Amino acid sequence: MSLITAKGTGIRLGGRTILSNVDFSIAPGEIVTIVGPNGSGKSTLLRALLGAVAPSSGTVVRKPGLRIGYVPQKLHIDPSLPMTVQRFLNLPDRVSKKQVRAALEQAGVPEIADRQMTNLSGGQFQRVLLARALLCNPDILVLDEATQGLDQRGSAAFYQQIAEVRGAIGCAVLMVSHELHVVMAASDRVVCINGHICCEGTPEVVATAPEYRALFGTGTQGALALYRHDHNHSHDHGHHHDHHHEAAE
Repeated sequence: MSLITAKGTGIRLGGRTILSNVDFSIAPGEIVTIVGPNGSGKSTLLRALLGAVAPSSGTVVRKPGLRIGYVPQKLHIDPSLPMTVQRFLNLPDRVSKKQVRAALEQAGVPEIADRQMTNLSGGQFQRVLLARALLCNPDILVLDEATQGLDQRGSAAFYQQIAEVRGAIGCAVLMVSHELHVVMAASDRVVCINGHICCEGTPEVVATAPEYRALFGTGTQGALALYRHDHNHSHDHGHHHDHHHEAAE
């Protein structure tokens, strides 16, 4: 069964049509990225899929009891407030040190539990937000523009971590992003929207689709090979690219 399914979904906000006639679903263990230009309705679609915005037409159905781990775009923490990573991960619900350690390890930053949140680098901060999302043992990880502010190398490393998390715990991953070069590479399926679904498919298919090129041009294709990681899935055999290791260090 799909984790989340939208059928014929349309959304009107303030008298304006943001999205129309969207059919979308995400299966267990799948990594799906939603891309589109600014104002295309990417974040609105994400919010509808999560239940934060009610569709004006059509339906959105989530699997009963679905556990969602949400990684926000960014989070502001008052710099004058002393707070360790351990303490931050205990808000709002207390978790054991063992759970914190396991989540930080999955997020790729096992040693930083006692560091101050305000002293973390951008990449470490995002990984703490990822660890927080992992504490609920999610069926699906949802990331909304989660690498804003990181450079290309930092973004690549972060998305590599996401792919590793998916491999380790088998959760699905749903991402919204504008960073096509990096995100397309980490995805099983890419959905390109601009008020409706323009095209969807594997990264390689979408990168060559006329609708995608009309929106984004052809500039991301070289980077696609650079960042494509082989998840060792059966459909991936024959697509071995080792270059991504350099970009992810």
